[in-house]
Amino acid sequence: MRTEATLHTLLEPKSIAVIGASEDLSKPGGLLVRNILLRGYEGQLLLVNPKSDSVQGVKTYSSINDLPVGPELSFIAIPARLVKKSLEALAEKGAKAVVVLSNGFGEVSEEGREEERRLVEIANEHGMLLIGPNCSGIVSHTHASKFSGLPPRSRRGGVDFLSGSGATVDFVYENATARGLPFDSLLNVGNSAQTGVTDLLRLYDEEHGPDSSHIKLLYIEVLNRPQEFLAHARSLSNKGCLLTGIKSGSTEAGRRAAASHTGAMATSDTAVQALFDKAGIIRVHSRMELIDVATALISMGNKLDGHRVAVVSDAGGPGVMLSDELNRQGFEVPAFTERTKMRLAEALPAGAGVGNPVDCLPTRNAESIGAVLNIIAEEEAANVDYVLLIDGESGLSDTWALLQTIMKAQDEGGMPILQCFLSPTSAQEPLARLRETGRCYFDDEVDMARALGRVVNRPRVTEPVVNLPGYDRARLKSLFSGAAGTLTPDRAVAILSAAGIKTPASAETGPQTDMKALNIPFPWVMKVVGPLHKSDVGGVKLGIETLEQAHTTRDALMRIEGATGVLIQQMVQGTEVLIGANREEGYGHLVAFGLGGIYTEALKDVNFCLAPLSREEATNMLISTKSLKLIKGVRGQKGMDTDVLEDWLIRVGLLVTDFPQIREMDLNPVKGTGSDLYAVDARILLD
Repeated sequence: MRTEATLHTLLEPKSIAVIGASEDLSKPGGLLVRNILLRGYEGQLLLVNPKSDSVQGVKTYSSINDLPVGPELSFIAIPARLVKKSLEALAEKGAKAVVVLSNGFGEVSEEGREEERRLVEIANEHGMLLIGPNCSGIVSHTHASKFSGLPPRSRRGGVDFLSGSGATVDFVYENATARGLPFDSLLNVGNSAQTGVTDLLRLYDEEHGPDSSHIKLLYIEVLNRPQEFLAHARSLSNKGCLLTGIKSGSTEAGRRAAASHTGAMATSDTAVQALFDKAGIIRVHSRMELIDVATALISMGNKLDGHRVAVVSDAGGPGVMLSDELNRQGFEVPAFTERTKMRLAEALPAGAGVGNPVDCLPTRNAESIGAVLNIIAEEEAANVDYVLLIDGESGLSDTWALLQTIMKAQDEGGMPILQCFLSPTSAQEPLARLRETGRCYFDDEVDMARALGRVVNRPRVTEPVVNLPGYDRARLKSLFSGAAGTLTPDRAVAILSAAGIKTPASAETGPQTDMKALNIPFPWVMKVVGPLHKSDVGGVKLGIETLEQAHTTRDALMRIEGATGVLIQQMVQGTEVLIGANREEGYGHLVAFGLGGIYTEALKDVNFCLAPLSREEATNMLISTKSLKLIKGVRGQKGMDTDVLEDWLIRVGLLVTDFPQIREMDLNPVKGTGSDLYAVDARILLD
């Protein structure tokens, strides 16, 4: 979808038209005009109402045709049956972007969906950007063209919120502004008939500039073009933007049918998580988590990395709870130096805690809190990355003076100060004054620690590896030529070899094969060829030491239902892991890594990443595996070389990227010790 409209058209329009402007504040057209006027929009406001000469003190026009200019941004707030005619008139007038607030379309019936398609055809034909229908409006730093929820306020430098749900915008806005979180723009796409969250993200990406907000909040229900979304999210991340978001509706009640372990465990939710990770998006699962992470991002400024925290509170209990959660999040609360503790003891009353956490006692005031923050900044700058401050209304000092002191320390200190205030009712007035200054704060100390953890441990955008020694693209192209369905063991082994992945010496045999001629040293592993899950049907036999055993075993394996042959391999000892890949429609291939063999689906200790992989992504897949200690070796047992495993993950990512006809792929198990690793069993399914 390409139109003449730009992000500037939506956020800084020179003219706004409201079709269905009304005096009645119980109607969307009435509330919309009221909010535009309250915000003080400075452009040309064009109101259309055929029954009145003015609405809320503003001149009206009887029809769209009577408008003196083609509006840059138009809002339609009339019954659904009249929308099409108005959209056609706006198109003829040269409108650039139209937001349809009216409901009664695809959200209620198939006839409504058909009417949506007609609206899209009109918009596409005339190069218009169409948002909605069933949309609540748009808010930016220049206008508040939204009818539902609290009368919106916004300012340049706040956060941008792109949502697939108007109600979610309302609820996030109300809860976030109650804690002082400022917004630059709020957009929702309603039914996404033409324009979805991905399209809006493209506009923000293409027009990102030095004055643009660098914090984006996302709420997504439908993600029709994941790869396009990924490209723009990664681009914004590379431009210094910080993204956090919710993708709802991505769980599944049951497991899908799949031909491999990887395919069975890959779900739409694992695909979404892998997509967010690759895009550098901090994924959250609730509105309050979204607000918490945004509050942390604003409070932390440009210092987003570090694991050492100083805790300052006016009461012991909250400080302990905060310290406990920081520990769970992987942060360190380092002990202060003796000099720091001595200076803190001089600044605080007797009985105060002067270690870390610092307990300032309820008798604290603006002077003592200021002294504590200054001392930490002066004495512990080399040992502390963040100060987390918890306070409440004690009734023993001037709370507004205390908040002013904290703001001064935030502005002048060298380390970020994140603030949590626990008395929203008794300190209602000073907190309202704090919000007026554009500051935001937390209302729960544990949530503050979790939000800090999400930011510091956020996914990073890294560049994939595109070439590796021993990865033979020309040979691979030849091996894939003409192949389809489930590959034979011989071809699968040849493909792995060309990709630089070792396999044990092996040969596929039938009932008449002379096994004496095989050049494979004992002991052998013998596996049935044909059945999907060999272990489930007794199709894997270990420790074959002689030809006599081999003949007996082959006869038994060939009697298994569906058997087409028997694969003989040199037996490999060591730990077992799984490396696999599964194509998720629209997303691309998910590369998988986890504990292998019979434990793969039982323990489900498997991590996924979208192909192709960077070295950092491959490393992260390994270190975030719960079984890592077992894989690396425990109690004297020799483990696996993680450098080799990372290399193989990258090779599998390259393989499925270069040959997207691979539907599913399992190397299970990958087995061995040290760097002497082998893909013992390989299953590759093509379209």
